[in-house]
Amino acid sequence: TSPTPACTTPLPPLLEQVTRVQTILASNTSSISITRLASATSKPHRVVGMHFMHPAPVVPLVEIARGMHTSQQTYESARSLAEYLGKSVCVSMDRPGFLVYRLLMPMVNEAFFLLSEAVGSAEDIDRSMRLGTNMQLGPLRLADQIGLDTCLSIMRTLHTQFGDSKYRPCPLLVQYVDGGLYGVKSGRGVFQYEHEAGSSYQTQPHLNINHHINNVPPPHGHL
Repeated sequence: TSPTPACTTPLPPLLEQVTRVQTILASNTSSISITRLASATSKPHRVVGMHFMHPAPVVPLVEIARGMHTSQQTYESARSLAEYLGKSVCVSMDRPGFLVYRLLMPMVNEAFFLLSEAVGSAEDIDRSMRLGTNMQLGPLRLADQIGLDTCLSIMRTLHTQFGDSKYRPCPLLVQYVDGGLYGVKSGRGVFQYEHEAGSSYQTQPHLNINHHINNVPPPHGHL
């Protein structure tokens, strides 16, 4: 959901060549500027963001992002499609991360800082948010579901676009991605997953953080 602009911007003009004049181009991006994508087309008013939350068949929300040139008709068509599919809609202006990931990714990033500092185990970090804030998945397991490479890409986009240190990617998140540990899709992330034929990945005990961080003592005592 978060490809780099360099590999995405050539697509809109190519799509224009194989679609009808009245076709709306909707992007599922979670962080790339809709205005930037639209600027590569001859009909920027027909470009809109339709960000389906992961996993799309399950999560009932679609985030619609309006670029600077997105017409009211294009927006209404996108909204009607989302509602026809049984989704609820939230609307965002064209800003990095839009609404959902602008809120979610800094929390995911902070969860990695907590893990890297051994403030708590992966299970307890997730449990604190699931039971304490009624999240369906904790931030670390959710990051594994989204893809740690995608999370890192979005954090880098936020950091670059805003220039604010609060969006600086956690070094541990960078290390996981550098090590090819992307989460569910690679079989290992913060947690380890075992793929069985004909079924989804099954959760196994998470990786020992001490395998990835040197000189970080385990937490002592109890709260």
